[in-house]
Amino acid sequence: MWPLTARGTGAVVLAIAGFIVANEAGLVELMYYGILLLAVVAASVASLYVGRRTDVVTRSLVPDVASVGSESKVSVRVEVRTALPTAPGTWRDALPQGLRGKAEGPFPALGSGLRGGERGGVRSILLAYTLTGARRGVHSIGPLTVRTSDPFGLAGRTVVFGQRTPVTVAPAVVDLPPLIDYAGATGGLLHTTTDQLGQGADNLVARPYASGDSMRRIHWRATAHRDELMVRQEEQESTPEATVVLDRAALRWSADALRAPGADAGFEAGVSACVSAVARLVHDGYAVEVLDSEGTVLADRIDGGDMTAVDAMLVQFATVTAHRDDALPRLPRLFAGVSTGPVVVIVGRLDPADAVAVGPVSHHSTLPLLLAAAPIGEALDIAADHGWHVASIGPDRDLGVAWGNAIGRGVHHVFG
Repeated sequence: MWPLTARGTGAVVLAIAGFIVANEAGLVELMYYGILLLAVVAASVASLYVGRRTDVVTRSLVPDVASVGSESKVSVRVEVRTALPTAPGTWRDALPQGLRGKAEGPFPALGSGLRGGERGGVRSILLAYTLTGARRGVHSIGPLTVRTSDPFGLAGRTVVFGQRTPVTVAPAVVDLPPLIDYAGATGGLLHTTTDQLGQGADNLVARPYASGDSMRRIHWRATAHRDELMVRQEEQESTPEATVVLDRAALRWSADALRAPGADAGFEAGVSACVSAVARLVHDGYAVEVLDSEGTVLADRIDGGDMTAVDAMLVQFATVTAHRDDALPRLPRLFAGVSTGPVVVIVGRLDPADAVAVGPVSHHSTLPLLLAAAPIGEALDIAADHGWHVASIGPDRDLGVAWGNAIGRGVHHVFG
Protein backbone atom coordinates (compact mmCIF):
# COMPACT_ATOMS: atom_id res chain seq x y z
CA MET A 1 0.00 0.00 0.00
CA TRP A 2 3.02 2.31 0.47
CA PRO A 3 3.22 4.34 -2.77
CA LEU A 4 6.92 5.26 -2.53
CA THR A 5 9.89 3.28 -3.80
CA ALA A 6 13.06 2.83 -1.74
CA ARG A 7 14.43 5.97 -3.42
CA GLY A 8 11.27 7.95 -2.64
CA THR A 9 11.23 6.72 0.95
CA GLY A 10 14.85 7.79 1.32
CA ALA A 11 13.97 11.24 -0.04
CA VAL A 12 11.23 11.66 2.57
CA VAL A 13 13.54 10.52 5.38
CA LEU A 14 16.20 12.94 4.16
CA ALA A 15 13.68 15.80 4.05
CA ILE A 16 12.57 15.11 7.63
CA ALA A 17 16.16 14.93 8.76
CA GLY A 18 16.75 18.29 7.04
CA PHE A 19 13.86 19.84 8.98
CA ILE A 20 15.27 18.57 12.27
CA VAL A 21 18.79 19.76 11.58
CA ALA A 22 17.51 23.13 10.26
CA ASN A 23 15.55 23.64 13.47
CA GLU A 24 18.46 22.72 15.74
CA ALA A 25 21.21 24.49 13.83
CA GLY A 26 19.14 27.39 12.57
CA LEU A 27 19.98 26.69 8.91
CA VAL A 28 17.15 28.05 6.79
CA GLU A 29 18.68 26.56 3.65
CA LEU A 30 18.11 23.02 4.97
CA MET A 31 14.47 23.90 5.54
CA TYR A 32 14.11 24.93 1.90
CA TYR A 33 15.95 21.78 0.85
CA GLY A 34 13.51 19.59 2.80
CA ILE A 35 10.52 21.37 1.34
CA LEU A 36 11.91 20.90 -2.16
CA LEU A 37 12.40 17.16 -1.61
CA LEU A 38 8.84 16.73 -0.32
CA ALA A 39 7.49 18.72 -3.26
CA VAL A 40 9.35 16.49 -5.73
CA VAL A 41 8.04 13.34 -4.02
CA ALA A 42 4.49 14.70 -3.98
CA ALA A 43 4.73 15.60 -7.67
CA SER A 44 6.00 12.10 -8.46
CA VAL A 45 3.05 10.51 -6.66
CA ALA A 46 0.59 12.89 -8.33
CA SER A 47 2.00 12.14 -11.78
CA LEU A 48 0.95 8.51 -11.41
CA TYR A 49 -2.66 9.34 -10.61
CA VAL A 50 -3.38 12.54 -12.56
CA GLY A 51 -5.57 11.87 -15.58
CA ARG A 52 -7.38 8.67 -14.82
CA ARG A 53 -6.58 6.18 -17.55
CA THR A 54 -8.93 3.71 -19.19
CA ASP A 55 -7.49 0.22 -19.50
CA VAL A 56 -8.90 -2.74 -21.45
CA VAL A 57 -7.30 -6.17 -21.49
CA THR A 58 -8.12 -8.85 -24.07
CA ARG A 59 -6.44 -12.26 -24.40
CA SER A 60 -6.29 -14.80 -27.20
CA LEU A 61 -4.82 -18.29 -27.33
CA VAL A 62 -3.27 -20.28 -30.18
CA PRO A 63 -4.56 -22.96 -30.24
CA ASP A 64 -7.73 -21.71 -28.59
CA VAL A 65 -8.14 -24.96 -26.61
CA ALA A 66 -5.14 -26.06 -24.59
CA SER A 67 -4.46 -29.69 -23.75
CA VAL A 68 -2.65 -31.38 -20.90
CA GLY A 69 1.08 -31.40 -21.54
CA SER A 70 0.89 -29.20 -24.64
CA GLU A 71 1.84 -25.56 -25.08
CA SER A 72 -0.34 -22.66 -26.14
CA LYS A 73 0.74 -19.13 -26.99
CA VAL A 74 -1.12 -16.37 -25.16
CA SER A 75 -1.34 -12.87 -26.62
CA VAL A 76 -2.43 -10.12 -24.23
CA ARG A 77 -3.49 -6.77 -25.69
CA VAL A 78 -3.61 -3.87 -23.23
CA GLU A 79 -5.21 -0.59 -24.32
CA VAL A 80 -4.17 2.38 -22.20
CA ARG A 81 -5.17 6.05 -22.30
CA THR A 82 -3.03 8.32 -20.13
CA ALA A 83 -2.60 12.09 -20.02
CA LEU A 84 1.04 12.05 -18.96
CA PRO A 85 4.00 9.98 -20.15
CA THR A 86 4.79 6.95 -18.01
CA ALA A 87 8.09 5.28 -17.24
CA PRO A 88 8.74 1.58 -17.96
CA GLY A 89 7.43 -0.99 -15.52
CA THR A 90 6.75 -4.68 -15.12
CA TRP A 91 3.69 -6.85 -15.72
CA ARG A 92 2.49 -10.19 -14.44
CA ASP A 93 -0.51 -12.28 -15.49
CA ALA A 94 -1.91 -14.54 -12.75
CA LEU A 95 -2.07 -18.23 -13.73
CA PRO A 96 -4.17 -20.81 -11.86
CA GLN A 97 -2.84 -24.20 -10.72
CA GLY A 98 -4.14 -25.89 -13.85
CA LEU A 99 -1.77 -23.87 -16.07
CA ARG A 100 2.00 -23.44 -16.00
CA GLY A 101 4.15 -20.76 -17.58
CA LYS A 102 6.22 -17.62 -17.07
CA ALA A 103 3.59 -14.92 -17.45
CA GLU A 104 5.62 -11.83 -16.65
CA GLY A 105 7.97 -9.36 -18.24
CA PRO A 106 8.84 -5.66 -18.78
CA PHE A 107 6.06 -3.18 -19.48
CA PRO A 108 7.08 -0.46 -21.98
CA ALA A 109 7.06 3.26 -21.36
CA LEU A 110 4.07 5.16 -22.73
CA GLY A 111 3.89 8.60 -24.29
CA SER A 112 1.21 11.15 -23.55
CA GLY A 113 -2.16 10.35 -25.05
CA LEU A 114 -2.73 14.09 -25.57
CA ARG A 115 -0.39 14.03 -28.52
CA GLY A 116 -2.86 12.02 -30.57
CA GLY A 117 -1.14 9.34 -32.53
CA GLU A 118 -3.34 6.30 -32.25
CA ARG A 119 -7.11 6.46 -32.34
CA GLY A 120 -8.49 8.46 -29.45
CA GLY A 121 -5.08 8.72 -27.86
CA VAL A 122 -5.26 5.05 -26.86
CA ARG A 123 -1.96 3.20 -26.72
CA SER A 124 -2.11 -0.51 -27.55
CA ILE A 125 0.54 -2.78 -26.04
CA LEU A 126 0.90 -6.42 -27.05
CA LEU A 127 2.31 -8.83 -24.48
CA ALA A 128 2.94 -12.52 -25.10
CA TYR A 129 3.91 -15.64 -23.20
CA THR A 130 3.61 -19.41 -23.46
CA LEU A 131 1.64 -21.61 -21.09
CA THR A 132 1.35 -25.37 -20.68
CA GLY A 133 -1.79 -27.23 -19.66
CA ALA A 134 -1.16 -28.97 -16.34
CA ARG A 135 -4.66 -30.03 -15.29
CA ARG A 136 -7.78 -30.82 -17.26
CA GLY A 137 -10.73 -28.47 -16.80
CA VAL A 138 -11.73 -24.84 -17.35
CA HIS A 139 -9.38 -22.34 -15.75
CA SER A 140 -9.29 -18.55 -15.68
CA ILE A 141 -6.24 -16.46 -16.54
CA GLY A 142 -5.92 -13.14 -14.75
CA PRO A 143 -6.00 -10.58 -13.36
CA LEU A 144 -3.13 -8.76 -15.08
CA THR A 145 -0.98 -6.68 -12.74
CA VAL A 146 1.15 -3.80 -14.01
CA ARG A 147 3.65 -2.02 -11.76
CA THR A 148 4.89 1.39 -12.99
CA SER A 149 6.87 4.24 -11.48
CA ASP A 150 7.36 7.93 -12.13
CA PRO A 151 10.26 9.14 -14.32
CA PHE A 152 12.42 9.83 -11.23
CA GLY A 153 11.73 6.42 -9.67
CA LEU A 154 10.44 7.96 -6.43
CA ALA A 155 6.90 6.53 -6.44
CA GLY A 156 5.27 3.46 -7.82
CA ARG A 157 1.76 2.41 -8.70
CA THR A 158 0.33 -1.09 -9.05
CA VAL A 159 -2.66 -1.38 -11.36
CA VAL A 160 -4.72 -4.56 -11.39
CA PHE A 161 -6.80 -5.20 -14.50
CA GLY A 162 -9.71 -7.32 -13.36
CA GLN A 163 -10.58 -8.92 -16.68
CA ARG A 164 -10.19 -12.71 -16.62
CA THR A 165 -10.13 -15.10 -19.55
CA PRO A 166 -11.40 -18.70 -19.26
CA VAL A 167 -9.13 -21.33 -20.79
CA THR A 168 -10.31 -24.85 -21.57
CA VAL A 169 -7.72 -27.55 -20.98
CA ALA A 170 -8.65 -30.75 -22.80
CA PRO A 171 -7.30 -34.21 -21.97
CA ALA A 172 -4.09 -35.33 -23.63
CA VAL A 173 -4.48 -37.33 -26.83
CA VAL A 174 -1.85 -40.04 -27.33
CA ASP A 175 -1.08 -41.21 -30.86
CA LEU A 176 -2.00 -44.90 -30.81
CA PRO A 177 -0.97 -47.62 -33.28
CA PRO A 178 -3.53 -48.05 -36.10
CA LEU A 179 -5.89 -50.97 -36.53
CA ILE A 180 -4.94 -51.40 -40.20
CA ASP A 181 -3.60 -54.90 -39.63
CA TYR A 182 -6.92 -55.91 -38.10
CA ALA A 183 -9.33 -54.34 -40.58
CA GLY A 184 -10.48 -57.64 -42.10
CA ALA A 185 -11.16 -59.23 -38.75
CA THR A 186 -12.79 -56.25 -37.10
CA GLY A 187 -15.09 -55.15 -39.88
CA GLY A 188 -13.15 -51.98 -40.56
CA LEU A 189 -13.60 -50.22 -43.89
CA LEU A 190 -10.27 -48.58 -44.70
CA HIS A 191 -10.24 -46.66 -47.96
CA THR A 192 -7.31 -45.94 -50.19
CA THR A 193 -7.75 -42.19 -49.79
CA THR A 194 -8.07 -40.44 -46.47
CA ASP A 195 -10.86 -38.13 -47.54
CA GLN A 196 -13.14 -41.15 -47.99
CA LEU A 197 -12.65 -42.44 -44.46
CA GLY A 198 -15.96 -43.44 -42.97
CA GLN A 199 -17.96 -42.04 -45.87
CA GLY A 200 -18.50 -45.34 -47.67
CA ALA A 201 -17.26 -46.25 -51.12
CA ASP A 202 -19.08 -46.93 -54.34
CA ASN A 203 -18.52 -50.53 -55.41
CA LEU A 204 -19.55 -51.48 -58.93
CA VAL A 205 -21.35 -54.83 -59.04
CA ALA A 206 -23.07 -56.50 -61.97
CA ARG A 207 -26.70 -57.64 -62.16
CA PRO A 208 -28.87 -59.00 -64.98
CA TYR A 209 -30.24 -56.48 -67.46
CA ALA A 210 -33.79 -55.31 -66.76
CA SER A 211 -36.17 -53.53 -69.08
CA GLY A 212 -35.56 -49.77 -68.93
CA ASP A 213 -31.87 -49.95 -67.99
CA SER A 214 -29.63 -47.61 -69.95
CA MET A 215 -27.37 -49.26 -72.47
CA ARG A 216 -24.53 -47.12 -71.16
CA ARG A 217 -24.64 -49.14 -67.94
CA ILE A 218 -23.90 -52.46 -69.61
CA HIS A 219 -21.00 -54.26 -67.95
CA TRP A 220 -19.37 -55.88 -70.97
CA ARG A 221 -16.82 -57.95 -69.07
CA ALA A 222 -19.50 -59.46 -66.83
CA THR A 223 -21.72 -59.98 -69.89
CA ALA A 224 -18.98 -61.97 -71.61
CA HIS A 225 -18.32 -63.96 -68.47
CA ARG A 226 -21.98 -64.79 -67.69
CA ASP A 227 -23.10 -65.11 -71.30
CA GLU A 228 -26.04 -62.83 -70.60
CA LEU A 229 -26.56 -59.10 -70.65
CA MET A 230 -25.33 -57.56 -67.35
CA VAL A 231 -25.46 -53.94 -66.17
CA ARG A 232 -23.47 -51.99 -63.59
CA GLN A 233 -25.10 -51.28 -60.24
CA GLU A 234 -23.65 -49.03 -57.56
CA GLU A 235 -23.70 -50.51 -54.11
CA GLN A 236 -22.95 -48.31 -51.12
CA GLU A 237 -20.84 -49.92 -48.44
CA SER A 238 -21.94 -49.38 -44.87
CA THR A 239 -19.78 -47.44 -42.44
CA PRO A 240 -18.17 -49.66 -39.77
CA GLU A 241 -19.06 -48.84 -36.20
CA ALA A 242 -17.10 -48.86 -32.95
CA THR A 243 -17.95 -48.11 -29.33
CA VAL A 244 -15.75 -46.64 -26.60
CA VAL A 245 -16.96 -47.02 -23.00
CA LEU A 246 -15.49 -45.08 -20.09
CA ASP A 247 -16.45 -46.46 -16.69
CA ARG A 248 -16.96 -43.44 -14.42
CA ALA A 249 -17.80 -45.22 -11.15
CA ALA A 250 -15.87 -43.39 -8.42
CA LEU A 251 -15.35 -46.58 -6.41
CA ARG A 252 -13.15 -47.86 -9.25
CA TRP A 253 -11.01 -44.72 -9.27
CA SER A 254 -10.91 -42.56 -6.16
CA ALA A 255 -13.05 -40.05 -4.31
CA ASP A 256 -10.94 -37.26 -5.83
CA ALA A 257 -12.32 -38.12 -9.27
CA LEU A 258 -15.70 -36.88 -8.03
CA ARG A 259 -14.48 -33.45 -6.98
CA ALA A 260 -13.13 -31.82 -10.12
CA PRO A 261 -11.43 -32.60 -13.42
CA GLY A 262 -7.75 -33.40 -13.01
CA ALA A 263 -7.97 -34.25 -9.31
CA ASP A 264 -7.24 -37.98 -9.69
CA ALA A 265 -4.21 -39.06 -11.73
CA GLY A 266 -5.66 -42.52 -12.41
CA PHE A 267 -8.93 -41.15 -13.74
CA GLU A 268 -7.00 -38.70 -15.91
CA ALA A 269 -5.14 -41.65 -17.44
CA GLY A 270 -8.50 -43.28 -18.16
CA VAL A 271 -9.93 -40.14 -19.77
CA SER A 272 -6.81 -39.75 -21.90
CA ALA A 273 -7.09 -43.40 -22.98
CA CYS A 274 -10.75 -42.85 -23.88
CA VAL A 275 -10.22 -39.82 -26.12
CA SER A 276 -7.09 -41.35 -27.65
CA ALA A 277 -8.99 -44.50 -28.56
CA VAL A 278 -11.77 -42.43 -30.13
CA ALA A 279 -9.26 -40.42 -32.17
CA ARG A 280 -7.56 -43.58 -33.39
CA LEU A 281 -10.80 -45.32 -34.39
CA VAL A 282 -12.19 -42.25 -36.15
CA HIS A 283 -8.95 -41.81 -38.04
CA ASP A 284 -9.12 -45.48 -39.09
CA GLY A 285 -12.57 -44.95 -40.58
CA TYR A 286 -14.95 -46.05 -37.83
CA ALA A 287 -18.10 -44.23 -36.79
CA VAL A 288 -17.66 -44.07 -33.01
CA GLU A 289 -20.11 -43.84 -30.14
CA VAL A 290 -18.75 -42.72 -26.76
CA LEU A 291 -20.64 -43.89 -23.68
CA ASP A 292 -20.15 -44.51 -20.01
CA SER A 293 -20.95 -47.85 -18.38
CA GLU A 294 -24.54 -46.73 -17.69
CA GLY A 295 -25.14 -46.07 -21.38
CA THR A 296 -25.05 -42.29 -21.02
CA VAL A 297 -23.80 -40.63 -24.19
CA LEU A 298 -20.64 -38.67 -23.42
CA ALA A 299 -20.24 -37.26 -26.94
CA ASP A 300 -22.30 -37.19 -30.10
CA ARG A 301 -21.65 -39.99 -32.58
CA ILE A 302 -18.54 -39.18 -34.62
CA ASP A 303 -18.36 -40.26 -38.26
CA GLY A 304 -15.26 -41.93 -39.56
CA GLY A 305 -12.58 -39.49 -40.63
CA ASP A 306 -14.26 -36.47 -38.99
CA MET A 307 -11.32 -35.21 -36.93
CA THR A 308 -13.05 -31.84 -36.46
CA ALA A 309 -15.71 -33.62 -34.43
CA VAL A 310 -12.93 -35.26 -32.42
CA ASP A 311 -11.65 -31.79 -31.49
CA ALA A 312 -15.16 -30.82 -30.39
CA MET A 313 -15.33 -34.00 -28.28
CA LEU A 314 -12.11 -33.02 -26.50
CA VAL A 315 -13.77 -29.80 -25.32
CA GLN A 316 -16.64 -31.84 -23.88
CA PHE A 317 -14.23 -34.15 -22.07
CA ALA A 318 -12.46 -31.21 -20.43
CA THR A 319 -15.06 -31.26 -17.65
CA VAL A 320 -15.93 -34.97 -17.36
CA THR A 321 -15.82 -36.29 -13.79
CA ALA A 322 -16.65 -39.56 -12.06
CA HIS A 323 -20.01 -40.36 -10.45
CA ARG A 324 -21.11 -42.53 -7.55
CA ASP A 325 -23.13 -45.21 -9.37
CA ASP A 326 -21.47 -48.48 -10.37
CA ALA A 327 -22.97 -49.81 -13.60
CA LEU A 328 -20.06 -51.89 -14.92
CA PRO A 329 -21.61 -55.28 -13.96
CA ARG A 330 -24.68 -54.32 -16.05
CA LEU A 331 -22.61 -53.45 -19.12
CA PRO A 332 -23.63 -56.62 -21.07
CA ARG A 333 -27.20 -55.27 -21.18
CA LEU A 334 -26.08 -52.43 -23.45
CA PHE A 335 -24.87 -54.92 -26.05
CA ALA A 336 -27.62 -57.54 -25.76
CA GLY A 337 -28.66 -58.66 -29.24
CA VAL A 338 -26.10 -56.37 -30.89
CA SER A 339 -23.16 -57.30 -33.10
CA THR A 340 -20.75 -54.45 -33.63
CA GLY A 341 -17.16 -53.65 -34.51
CA PRO A 342 -14.44 -52.76 -32.00
CA VAL A 343 -15.54 -52.17 -28.41
CA VAL A 344 -13.05 -50.42 -26.13
CA VAL A 345 -13.82 -50.42 -22.41
CA ILE A 346 -11.72 -48.31 -20.03
CA VAL A 347 -12.01 -49.04 -16.31
CA GLY A 348 -10.14 -48.17 -13.14
CA ARG A 349 -10.06 -50.93 -10.55
CA LEU A 350 -10.92 -54.31 -12.07
CA ASP A 351 -11.25 -57.39 -9.88
CA PRO A 352 -11.88 -61.01 -11.04
CA ALA A 353 -15.63 -60.69 -10.41
CA ASP A 354 -15.79 -57.64 -12.67
CA ALA A 355 -13.88 -59.49 -15.38
CA VAL A 356 -16.44 -62.30 -15.29
CA ALA A 357 -19.34 -59.80 -15.31
CA VAL A 358 -18.18 -58.02 -18.47
CA GLY A 359 -17.08 -61.23 -20.18
CA PRO A 360 -20.22 -61.63 -22.35
CA VAL A 361 -19.65 -58.24 -24.01
CA SER A 362 -16.64 -59.60 -25.88
CA HIS A 363 -18.86 -61.98 -27.88
CA HIS A 364 -20.74 -59.02 -29.39
CA SER A 365 -17.63 -57.32 -30.79
CA THR A 366 -15.22 -58.07 -33.59
CA LEU A 367 -12.37 -56.60 -31.52
CA PRO A 368 -13.08 -56.25 -27.78
CA LEU A 369 -10.41 -54.27 -25.89
CA LEU A 370 -10.38 -53.92 -22.12
CA LEU A 371 -7.98 -51.34 -20.62
CA ALA A 372 -7.73 -51.33 -16.81
CA ALA A 373 -5.87 -48.76 -14.71
CA ALA A 374 -5.78 -50.89 -11.56
CA PRO A 375 -6.32 -54.61 -12.28
CA ILE A 376 -6.47 -56.84 -9.22
CA GLY A 377 -5.10 -60.36 -9.10
CA GLU A 378 -5.86 -62.41 -12.20
CA ALA A 379 -8.60 -60.09 -13.46
CA LEU A 380 -6.92 -59.42 -16.82
CA ASP A 381 -6.21 -63.11 -17.39
CA ILE A 382 -9.83 -63.95 -16.67
CA ALA A 383 -10.98 -61.25 -19.08
CA ALA A 384 -8.61 -62.59 -21.73
CA ASP A 385 -10.08 -66.06 -21.27
CA HIS A 386 -13.47 -64.56 -22.11
CA GLY A 387 -12.09 -63.19 -25.39
CA TRP A 388 -10.98 -59.68 -24.42
CA HIS A 389 -7.78 -58.07 -25.68
CA VAL A 390 -6.45 -56.68 -22.40
CA ALA A 391 -3.83 -54.22 -21.18
CA SER A 392 -2.96 -52.31 -18.03
CA ILE A 393 -2.83 -48.51 -18.25
CA GLY A 394 -2.00 -45.79 -15.77
CA PRO A 395 -0.26 -42.45 -15.22
CA ASP A 396 3.17 -44.12 -15.24
CA ARG A 397 2.57 -46.38 -18.26
CA ASP A 398 3.00 -45.76 -21.98
CA LEU A 399 -0.52 -45.82 -23.40
CA GLY A 400 0.71 -46.35 -26.96
CA VAL A 401 2.65 -49.48 -25.96
CA ALA A 402 -0.28 -50.81 -23.92
CA TRP A 403 -2.66 -50.27 -26.85
CA GLY A 404 -0.30 -51.96 -29.28
CA ASN A 405 0.08 -54.96 -26.97
CA ALA A 406 -3.68 -55.18 -26.50
CA ILE A 407 -4.60 -55.24 -30.18
CA GLY A 408 -1.78 -57.68 -30.82
CA ARG A 409 -2.90 -60.37 -28.41
CA GLY A 410 -5.92 -62.60 -28.07
CA VAL A 411 -8.22 -64.11 -30.68
CA HIS A 412 -10.26 -61.94 -33.05
CA HIS A 413 -13.97 -62.67 -33.09
CA VAL A 414 -15.50 -62.89 -36.55
CA PHE A 415 -19.24 -63.08 -36.84
CA GLY A 416 -20.49 -65.74 -39.19
